[in-house]
Amino acid sequence: MSHVGVPRGTVRKRRSLALLTTGVLTIPVLAGCSSGSEETSRGVPQDIALTARQAVSDGSTVNWAVDALPATFNAFQADADSATARITGALLPTLFPMDKSGQPKLNPDYLESAKIIEREPKQVVLYKLDQQAVWSDGREIGAPDFVAQWRALRGKDSAFWTARNSGYERIEKIERGADDLQVRVTFSKPYADWRSLFSPLYPKEITGSPDAFNDGARTTLKNTAGPFVLRSVSKAKGTVTLARNPRWWGDKAKLDTLVFRAVAAEDRTQALADGTVDVADIDASTADRIALARRDRGNNGQPLAHGPGSGTTPAGALRSWALAHGSDEEAAEIAQAAREKNRKAVVAYTAEQKALRDFVVRKSLEPAYTQLALNGESGPLADDRVRRAVARALDREELARTVLGPLGLPAKPLGSHLALAGQPGYKDGSGALGDQNTKEAQALLADAGWTRGGAVQPPKDTKAGSEAEKKGAKGDAPGTEEDAEKETAEGTKDDKEAKSEKEAGSEKEAQSEKAESEKKAEDSTAEGKKADRASEDSAASRDEGLYIVGEDNKPGGHAPAQAASTGGASAIHVLAPGRTAAAQSAALRRQAGALGEDGAVAAQDKQPGGAAGAYAPVGTAAPAPAAAKGQLGKDGKALTLRFVLPSGPGSQSLRSVGDKIAVMLEKIGIGTEIIKVPDESYFKDHVASGAYDLALYSWPATAYPATDGRPIYAKPEPATDGSLLVEQNYTRVGTDHIDQLFDQAAAELDEKAARELMKQADARIWAAAGSIPLFQRPQLVAVDKKLANVGAFGFAAPRYQDIGFKNRQAAGSPADRKK
Repeated sequence: MSHVGVPRGTVRKRRSLALLTTGVLTIPVLAGCSSGSEETSRGVPQDIALTARQAVSDGSTVNWAVDALPATFNAFQADADSATARITGALLPTLFPMDKSGQPKLNPDYLESAKIIEREPKQVVLYKLDQQAVWSDGREIGAPDFVAQWRALRGKDSAFWTARNSGYERIEKIERGADDLQVRVTFSKPYADWRSLFSPLYPKEITGSPDAFNDGARTTLKNTAGPFVLRSVSKAKGTVTLARNPRWWGDKAKLDTLVFRAVAAEDRTQALADGTVDVADIDASTADRIALARRDRGNNGQPLAHGPGSGTTPAGALRSWALAHGSDEEAAEIAQAAREKNRKAVVAYTAEQKALRDFVVRKSLEPAYTQLALNGESGPLADDRVRRAVARALDREELARTVLGPLGLPAKPLGSHLALAGQPGYKDGSGALGDQNTKEAQALLADAGWTRGGAVQPPKDTKAGSEAEKKGAKGDAPGTEEDAEKETAEGTKDDKEAKSEKEAGSEKEAQSEKAESEKKAEDSTAEGKKADRASEDSAASRDEGLYIVGEDNKPGGHAPAQAASTGGASAIHVLAPGRTAAAQSAALRRQAGALGEDGAVAAQDKQPGGAAGAYAPVGTAAPAPAAAKGQLGKDGKALTLRFVLPSGPGSQSLRSVGDKIAVMLEKIGIGTEIIKVPDESYFKDHVASGAYDLALYSWPATAYPATDGRPIYAKPEPATDGSLLVEQNYTRVGTDHIDQLFDQAAAELDEKAARELMKQADARIWAAAGSIPLFQRPQLVAVDKKLANVGAFGFAAPRYQDIGFKNRQAAGSPADRKK
């Protein structure tokens, strides 16, 4: 199942243009934070019901859920997606697939050997292909296929529409060896990640001409070289059907057919229950359903204690029965319809639960991590001190527990941008930035000029008669409400003083002593309850003080603005602080209604509690401005960051993490404006375009960080037209030093030295604080319990030829099972 916030085609993409204009931040040079021995780390093992091939039956069909039919079968095009990678993995050669520890491993089905045979004067790699390796048309896989793919991807011929060329541009020439089964590749400059090349490998019929490359491989693959061949594609049924390859020279595929079926995430529980699919990536809610189904296996037909109607109490059931059989015919008809609807829902749910007993949830950690991205292009986050303060405010362990803890997976925050736990070269580099520390975060913000009173103070360069003062006179400047309250308070004070002059001197002294005593008591109480009040304000602002613009259904309310990027089809919901809105409303009402028709002060302004607000009873004091509650500001502007989150049902975990981050930032005085947008436009129209301050999205793991990591963290470069070349660095934060370390690692043929350079680069990426890794994503896969060698693969690529149903001796199931 795909996840919102995962960039499509994230590996080795070409540079992309973003119409931005900005400078590049300078990040302090680090000392002594990137050296040291390699950290020993253990990843979570894969969970695939590993079974020996002899215990797996021959024949049958497996249906595997994908999010959608692939837009193209050409993995090197910009719109290639996870379905492209999944399907081509069963059809085309991958020379060095990742193993279960995240390392590239030579694939003996295609290669007898592949190694560097010369380093000076130039790097030369010699590939020796398996002598039996042939395309499905019978032609040998050989040097001509390598040459055609190099020419298509090296970037010199713009007629080939390719989204990536990393590594291919370093190749100087490709030659035939002793025969076509030997391929000699000479590089113009050293390339450490040479194993990443030629995977997948396409036949020369596809890569040999622009027309075939651009269009021929989008909808079909006539010539393949994997354990399966492409039999058919049905857009009407939403299926891609693969059949066993009769020319496959390796271990024979156990399955007759493998069907990839497009099933939306929200439909997968139903698809599993009705037998439409046998394998599906799922979310936590579906995993819970399967766990409950297996737990209830021995309930002997008793009603389920969960699902529709399970929350009905005996009293509620009796009341429903009474209404359905009462004398009020209209009420009885409504009650009977409701009871019938509930009965059908219970029957359907029970049937689904019974079917789900045949599935098991395989779980591991996905080879991808979720990060908090901080957009350093402009605004407060253009200051690296503010970015570091945000990072130091985060309790990353708590965020990891939020997502991974309930699933029984290790809830440890990720310590690297360039490797995951369990991969060679992993080292926790977060020390370059520092652990969670509220005081240090507050000190960074203070150093950057953000103070408690800064939100209500005018800019320091404001002069008399300026536009700001003119706007302030009209009630537009911050503090207008405070001024109005001050005037009312002063008027009340004058009345009290006039009255007090008529009282006896001794009585006046007694009252003064009493007032002073009460003031001391109030100060003591306020000091003792300060922390509790801050916590209550924080919770209230999240539970009651937030509303979705356009969804409050108030008379005269305006409809939310349509998102231009989606053609007005979907509204962007902005969660705005209701307390701030109430304060602004109260101030405007006070200004508009301060004078009645006869010029007298309006009655509500004479009330001790202040103006009655639209969100509070008459007499309730208007909420204090943000600065009074602890939010920081500077030059009259509050420190508020736009936090963009996806709004779809499959993005609940991201929103939960986002809510927790907002609370953590509030504790150091940073406000967040949470903006919820449709899933389909989240990445393209907001993250990639830079229309955010904070965002959550993921990057996949890689065995080649020097190649795949560089475009993600490269320093943005200005283009001749004034725009900014950001590649995949959507945070717009980078340094020359980081780029140099990537370049050095890519050219370093000593693997140990290259890993050390990557650790140094990672430490500097942490220090730049543009990307904060949070946790490795969970991987939950629902699998028919009789299936073997499939499930949560973790780092490793699937061996499609080993997937099948356990035979009768191993599982007690028919060997010729078909779906």
